[in-house]
Amino acid sequence: MKAIEEVLKEVAERLKDNYPYGDPLYAGQMLKPPHEVARLAYELALKLNPNNHALDGGRASSAMEKEAVAALARMIGWGTHLGHLCGGGTMANLEALWIAGQLHPGRTILASAQAHYTHQRIAGVLGLPFETIPCDRAGRMDVQALERRLAAGGVGTVVATMGTTATGAVDPLAAIVDLRRRFDFRIHADAAYGGYFLLVDNLVDETRLAFEFLRDAASVVIDPHKHGLQPYGCGCVLFQDPAVGRLYYHDSPYTYYTSTEMHLGEISLECSRPGAAAVALWATQRLLPLVPGGEFAQGLAAGRAAALDLHRRIRGDQRCVTGTAPELDILVWAPRAKRVSDASVLSKRIFDEAARRQLHLALVTLPVHLIDVQEMQRDRDTIICLRSVLMKPEHRAWTDKIWTILDSATAAALEKR
Repeated sequence: MKAIEEVLKEVAERLKDNYPYGDPLYAGQMLKPPHEVARLAYELALKLNPNNHALDGGRASSAMEKEAVAALARMIGWGTHLGHLCGGGTMANLEALWIAGQLHPGRTILASAQAHYTHQRIAGVLGLPFETIPCDRAGRMDVQALERRLAAGGVGTVVATMGTTATGAVDPLAAIVDLRRRFDFRIHADAAYGGYFLLVDNLVDETRLAFEFLRDAASVVIDPHKHGLQPYGCGCVLFQDPAVGRLYYHDSPYTYYTSTEMHLGEISLECSRPGAAAVALWATQRLLPLVPGGEFAQGLAAGRAAALDLHRRIRGDQRCVTGTAPELDILVWAPRAKRVSDASVLSKRIFDEAARRQLHLALVTLPVHLIDVQEMQRDRDTIICLRSVLMKPEHRAWTDKIWTILDSATAAALEKR
């Protein structure tokens, strides 16, 4: 039998086969290291390995989960709420749309064409009709198109994406709330990525207004394992009306006997859930409270400032074309070329050249109308772009280095044409 030390050495060797996710030069996908206090609190909780389904398996960690989730609800602006942690945004959105389907059975779910693909998949799992609404040139839901579809009737829920995965666009939630005054539908806000930007003071006015209207949504999803400095997986679903808890009722004759208090399994579709995730989130929020202008909020603002800085540099470079300025901390761009198809090929080359120089970006396929392609021949409807997520606070101090490498990588890719 192998010794623990020997096995762990093998584990360490295997884990070398990864990108350097925690490094500031990793600026590709939505990957942000958990805070040290989250890691330590998680490990401490694993000594007990609590299960937050029932108080039998996680008495202390269940209480900590309720407190941590309540802090997220207060951030939105809710004094009362119902909510719990989930394995991630997909499960959290599933629960929100399940509730929506229970309240409006058979009615259509609407989301923007740039919403996360899981909404359509979830609707399929739940047996609910689903349709997409076109986006404007900024990648946000087109309000006029939404109004026309609402007027046709049969809509149960509109999903507002508060930070799309591809570009970080924020749907115009204030306008969607205004439409609800004339049409009968629920609003679900998928703020899995962008929810914490409620605390940030360097958003443009239109985006700030959208986040302020989160309080008017019926349900909200936030992923602490994205911007909340948590290990994967830690998502959260919140409902403004605690009365939806009646829809979760189930007969479980073998549990819920240890206390008359609410067990989290009584308001969740999931059964076994890691109490360690709740302990880690609670500890992080104790160290870094969710307040505007606080240390946590400043970290988010730093990442956004880095994205604005890099976007400014790229936009001023005649070799590149860009989308709209970042609403959060995600930016997209493409190399200038004769044809859109040529630009797509060059994007892949720049991606490879940047990686050779230890700068790790991402690629994304977007509708051409989301990028200012200017005089390029539009020989296809989509364009492969470079995408960067500058979500680490350290990125603000590293934009000079990132730009230097990107400049070199772009030059090398263009020379190979």
